[in-house]
Amino acid sequence: MRVFMGVGKVIALLFWLVVIANLFSPFARPFGTLLNIAGALVILAHLFEIMLFNARLRDRPSPWGDRLQLLLFGVFHLLGIPRHRRKEARDA
Repeated sequence: MRVFMGVGKVIALLFWLVVIANLFSPFARPFGTLLNIAGALVILAHLFEIMLFNARLRDRPSPWGDRLQLLLFGVFHLLGIPRHRRKEARDA
């Protein structure tokens, strides 16, 4: 699982580097626009993940660092965060 998350983070980082490169030097006509749209959709999905898992991130030692990594890597970072167990579940 760790290898999968590591490879996913590398691929996500390469995607963001290509999106940033496209902003400074746009690619050919249809590809540059499609890449900008894909980048915007991925950012929106990652922002939704941050809102959805905010309670889990709040209890972490560095919540803002985790939010930044979640913004960049999405589910690949989320899978590495241990689940917070409720007190009732531990007592049962």
